[in-house]
Amino acid sequence: MTTARATPSDLSLRIVSASSSALSSDSRLPVSSSPITVDRRGSNRLPPPIKISRRDAALLPFVALVPLLAPPPPAAAFSVGISGPKDWLKEQKRKAAKYLLAPIDASRENLRSVYLALTAGGSDLTVVDLGEVQKLLVSSARDCVPRERNSFVVFQANTGVEVCTFTLILKNAASLLDKNDPVKLEGEAILNNLISSFASLSGVINGMDIQLSSDRLKVADAVMDTLSSLDKFEQGVKDCLEA
Repeated sequence: MTTARATPSDLSLRIVSASSSALSSDSRLPVSSSPITVDRRGSNRLPPPIKISRRDAALLPFVALVPLLAPPPPAAAFSVGISGPKDWLKEQKRKAAKYLLAPIDASRENLRSVYLALTAGGSDLTVVDLGEVQKLLVSSARDCVPRERNSFVVFQANTGVEVCTFTLILKNAASLLDKNDPVKLEGEAILNNLISSFASLSGVINGMDIQLSSDRLKVADAVMDTLSSLDKFEQGVKDCLEA
């Protein structure tokens, strides 16, 4: 399978994680906000992987951190004692949740686009389309499948940097929870299942014949399984933010 460079949004999440350490399943017929267009010859045209612009990606960690760096209302710390600052921090993390969950939403839309392309009737995918499918799937995995990482990401991982975006998301969401908190442990188990699901999907797509309808449907089923795992992971992250 082809590899993809880490997107700016993924790298931004690694910056957020480093700064912190220093201080519903979808139905079988998903609806995509990025529709597949079909040309006059009947071949599917996949939309490009959903990305955040370089400017927005550069600003994202600062936007997410600004609420956390602002001082809490003076009365809060005095009225509730020592638990005040922690409760205030949890509230700020909830308010920044949409930034934290953005890569999950992008991966979901990429997977839905692949599903629609693979199940579109009346047309055969070309070799070019297979490359586009692979590109979308690699982007959706967010550097969490080792064999899909490019050389730069591999270098980062070998130096001890956490490169899996989904791992970074969970660490951020659960940073205020105790090590053995049941909600955090459940989130970690769901994360492992998600990574395994992406790895399994990678294996299926590598062994498929894109011209065979049966193979395309097999990959489509694997995509739906991964979408289900992604939805469960998103809920796990939200549970950590609310715990």
